[in-house]
Amino acid sequence: MRAFTKHTGLVATMDRSNVDTDQIIPKQFLKRIERTGFGQYLFFDWRFDEQGNQQPDFELNRPQFENASVLVARKNFGNGSSREHAVWALDDFGFRCVIAESFADIFYNNCSKNGVLPVRLQPEEVERIHQLVSQNDGFQLTIDLETQTVSDGNAFNASFEIDAYRRECFLEGLDHIAITLQHLDKIEEFEKLRNLPA
Repeated sequence: MRAFTKHTGLVATMDRSNVDTDQIIPKQFLKRIERTGFGQYLFFDWRFDEQGNQQPDFELNRPQFENASVLVARKNFGNGSSREHAVWALDDFGFRCVIAESFADIFYNNCSKNGVLPVRLQPEEVERIHQLVSQNDGFQLTIDLETQTVSDGNAFNASFEIDAYRRECFLEGLDHIAITLQHLDKIEEFEKLRNLPA
């Protein structure tokens, strides 16, 4: 997975709580076997009408949010089914970080395995970001994982918690497979001792 150390990007806001994975990536698009190409289906039922036209009132269809790479929602983001495709869709669409008051546990873990940084902030901090985005076109935030801070370099500064193991995996770009491969020499030695096929 891609490492995450420090990212500065345009912020898109979703003034919604309990955004579930069935809306992030609807079930009809789960037939693909690749991890890529899901971005076009992100929030499909909200982004498009029945004729396939963009819904102008949906947040991510607003011109000021085009090319946003930081998504800010409210509480309990990513609840619902455990589909990993939800994170793949966010990543493929261009989001490197999702900020919310809280996340569903499985979604939070899936983010950590796929290089999309989930950042929990206090409700008042999330509200402040929403206000700043509404007042400033092209509002950007810098998320610094090394210092565990979120800042616009001016009016907004906040810190966030992340466990040390998860933080190290993000900083080094290590998913579970890459972590396992760090011990490849020991795995091969074990196979040789037991005459296991390579």
